[in-house]
Amino acid sequence: MPNTLYDALVAPHQNNASLLFRLKDRADWTYQDLLETAGRHAALLDSIGAGPGDRVAVQVQKSPEAIALYIACIQQGCVFLPLNTAYTAVEVEYFIGDAKPVVLVCDESSEVALNSIAKANNCNILTLNSDGTGALTTQAQTKSPRSEPHPRDEDDLAAILYTSGTTGRSKGAMLTHRNLLSNAVTLHKYWQFNDSDVLLHGLPIYHTHGLFVAINTMLLAGGSFIFLASFNTDDFIEYLPQSTTMMGVPTFYTRLLSDDRLNKELVRHMRLFISGSAPLLAETHVEFEARTGQMILERYGMTETNMSTSNPYDGERRAGTVGFELPGVEARLVDPESRKEKSTDEIGVLEVRGDNVFKGYWQMPEKTEQEFTADGFFITGDLAKRDADGYLHIVGRDKDLIISGGFNIYPKEIELLLDDQPGVLESAVVAAPHADFGEGVVAILVTRDGHSIDIEAIKSTASDKLAKFKQPKEYVIAESLPRNSMGKVQKNVLREQVKDTFT
Repeated sequence: MPNTLYDALVAPHQNNASLLFRLKDRADWTYQDLLETAGRHAALLDSIGAGPGDRVAVQVQKSPEAIALYIACIQQGCVFLPLNTAYTAVEVEYFIGDAKPVVLVCDESSEVALNSIAKANNCNILTLNSDGTGALTTQAQTKSPRSEPHPRDEDDLAAILYTSGTTGRSKGAMLTHRNLLSNAVTLHKYWQFNDSDVLLHGLPIYHTHGLFVAINTMLLAGGSFIFLASFNTDDFIEYLPQSTTMMGVPTFYTRLLSDDRLNKELVRHMRLFISGSAPLLAETHVEFEARTGQMILERYGMTETNMSTSNPYDGERRAGTVGFELPGVEARLVDPESRKEKSTDEIGVLEVRGDNVFKGYWQMPEKTEQEFTADGFFITGDLAKRDADGYLHIVGRDKDLIISGGFNIYPKEIELLLDDQPGVLESAVVAAPHADFGEGVVAILVTRDGHSIDIEAIKSTASDKLAKFKQPKEYVIAESLPRNSMGKVQKNVLREQVKDTFT
């Protein structure tokens, strides 16, 4: 019986002894190492009752073993549920309670904090550390590797990725085997990956970019990775000459440009630089080309849609744009009220349709219905325009979304926390341009009459309750918040007021 993703990504490598992961401080991994480890992980999952359709939550540091666990979930028919390593125990508790996973795999350093949460939700807990040690590995080594996958068809769930909610409640985007495979097949061909490619990988693997875009595409191509724990300028300068391709967020490129060692000679073996997850400033694009002689390829995607558009591999990669629809993807720009499609250079809400688009939000049928049109287009909430040559420009967001360092942040979640702090009457959270992160979070606080606000105490609370990337980088005390005639906070006014905060 077929297993859509396994048959395409894994089965072709059953007898592949070539290099897969080149690691900085550990022995390299071959394709066979990955498949054998994944087979043992699958056998362990089977022994503790994790089977087709069951969720497996994973909050671990980046490692080859973590990728093997992802492959094991595909093989076992489980639904992979990666969680940002920056999430606090309070945040993880929501995800566990909502998704009801059979297994939670976490770093040993988090086990004590998460153990009671797992037990309260009848969830097994296993550990996996960045060096590959932990209970998962120890127990899996006693198992004989599974050699056959459980049957899974195109419409079965392969993963759930949580994305922030505008009301503070995170939504679980359900991604099917069809969604993930269709996107990988398209990117493999469109970006011309092959088995001689070496991808420099410094991205996290709990995110669409580092996991599905990078891993799935390269497994299809049969190439290899230089697999680094995270981005470090010195490491990238060292490994760029040994690579052929790189995927990164804008922060990677701004930090490389700040180093005088970045030049044409350093990257002469590279054929492709890809940027995504946050807007790439046009000046970064131009400066990178001037310094290296190579143009960054910027693309556009979301957790819910995987990749939807891309600048061309062959052809002009236009600064400040995200290119054209990928093959098999339809995109349109519409007026949110009249539903009339926009003409050239008119701004509208971007909607997309295709096999790449997710199935819906986990246990949120009403929300799912709201986010799709009657003819099956997903309403991204992003505002965009199309120029006379057909290039798409993302010009804003319809839902106050902040993207900092490639991570999605919805202000409401932070505002709910800030409004509950001593001395705070109300708050508003907006973004300000940030050279390194694209956007930085700014919190504007209004003091309650007769009280004072202790910023340091609020920072401490935010540190305990919010992932680091969500925590405001700057706090501003204001007498009041600007409002329109209907009483709605005018965040456009606030954004203008704080636009120079990080410059």
